[in-house]
Amino acid sequence: MSFLRVSSIRIGGFDRVLAMLAVGLWAATADDRRAIWALPVTFVAAMFAGFALGAHHIPLPAVEPMILASSILLGLAVALALRPALSFALPVVAAFGAMHGHAHGAEGPASGLLAYAAGLGLATIALHMAGIGLGRLGATRILGGATALAGVALAVAA
Repeated sequence: MSFLRVSSIRIGGFDRVLAMLAVGLWAATADDRRAIWALPVTFVAAMFAGFALGAHHIPLPAVEPMILASSILLGLAVALALRPALSFALPVVAAFGAMHGHAHGAEGPASGLLAYAAGLGLATIALHMAGIGLGRLGATRILGGATALAGVALAVAA
């Protein structure tokens, strides 16, 4: 399901957008101030690793269910004001990032893969920044709940 198309670059499904916003929201509300950069950077780094696997047709299990779960679980983490240690949050975000990247790598164009990856990285960073900005404005628990509910609605509709 395509959410947004910019030129010939597809920017994920709605579940992917929700998860990327939720990473920013979670980063903005974390007790550890390092999370503001650590969570998004970890997601993007893992996303590029997963992208390389997907582009080379190296399978990962349950990619699409994990992507859908990421929007629900990250939204719940924000809604419930969960503030785990970075030693827990970073691997969670990395796992979700790798799954998101794998899907994009597997779906990427036959030519222009590097430009596609660059656009994906920039769009992901922009969505994380939007989540951080929204998180700084407040009402994060409501936004997290809305993210989780939207993820559940997508799961039910699938």
